[in-house]
Amino acid sequence: MPRPDLLERLAAQTAERADAKLLRRLRTIDRADGPWLDVGNGRLLSFCSNDYLGLAQHPQLIAALTRAARHGGVGSTSAHLICGHRTEHAELEEALAVWTGRERALLFSTGYMANLGVLQAMLARGDICVQDKLNHACLLDGAKLSGAELKRYPHADVAAAARQLTSSPDAAALLATDGVFSMDGDVAPLRELAALCARERATLLVDDAHGLGVLGEHGAGSVSAADLDQHEVPLLMATLGKALGCMGAFVAGPAALIEGLIQFARPYIYTTAMPPALAAAALESVQLVQKEDWRREKLAALIARFRHGAAELGLPLAASASAIQPLLLGSADAALAAAQALERLGLLVGAIRPPTVPPGQARLRITLSAAHEEAHVDRLLDALETLHLPAAHQAAPDDHV
Repeated sequence: MPRPDLLERLAAQTAERADAKLLRRLRTIDRADGPWLDVGNGRLLSFCSNDYLGLAQHPQLIAALTRAARHGGVGSTSAHLICGHRTEHAELEEALAVWTGRERALLFSTGYMANLGVLQAMLARGDICVQDKLNHACLLDGAKLSGAELKRYPHADVAAAARQLTSSPDAAALLATDGVFSMDGDVAPLRELAALCARERATLLVDDAHGLGVLGEHGAGSVSAADLDQHEVPLLMATLGKALGCMGAFVAGPAALIEGLIQFARPYIYTTAMPPALAAAALESVQLVQKEDWRREKLAALIARFRHGAAELGLPLAASASAIQPLLLGSADAALAAAQALERLGLLVGAIRPPTVPPGQARLRITLSAAHEEAHVDRLLDALETLHLPAAHQAAPDDHV
């Protein structure tokens, strides 16, 4: 038998996805103006960004980035451990640690790299990593990279997580969960999971990418909202590219954790540091988020307005109180058709289909932002009413695999 050609195999897999109408396609945005996006010759009102507080184009962030770029240039030129760690990075790490109530914080270039780095550094063969089935892909990939045994429990099922931990009583254990789930918008049962980890001597990791800035006192996130401290949640990861409107990520926790990650987290050690000007912009955002509570208040009001309107229309919304409002449609074809219909009406909403979500769980992932106005939400509701969407899709217990 001849050796398989890898490019031919990849092309065949891509063709299979195209045949199944699940092909992903790039869309080029010419210009962003708050929630408005210029695309080609048209303008779309976006309900699919993660800019939950409307900070991505804030003039103070732009000014901070510009000042820092003029002072020190654009690129950091090196990894943190060589000569890439600048004053802007150090100041941002200190501010993030104080904000989240942790001893120290460590910057990563992306959230994906942060989770890969933490799990690869913390876990080894013979350990177990227990995870919610709806965790983000980077948590799952990080566990696989570590060599530990990955055990996945049904979504938000604390009793099932307990059974998985007790089934390997002698193995070192880490339990990882999203704080706010990116596709469903609900919040993990963090207090119950923390209590479970305390009983079972397991280490708890919370990925708060979609909670930081939005939940908790002064926006400190879902862990803060659950009133959990560093002892109860020793591993906290969050990103800077969603509610904070920038890019990058960090891990916060005990000083010993951060020292260990500096030594052993390969995605940190072997990656060029994020641009210092971007760190300066992120620091400005951290300060704004804590001071301007009105952004969270406005976002909460818009979420309530949307959910009330959707209930009046009988729309099949998931049970989410966050900025992520999934409209469950079941089939990939239905989700794609609804997204295309909305686009013809001047609205951009993401159609989320397998393999991002399980078969039968396709949806419109509607995201709201403090950059939206009430009139924008009403326009979306009016458009959704014209689609005559089916009744709520009921997920089977084993849908999420």
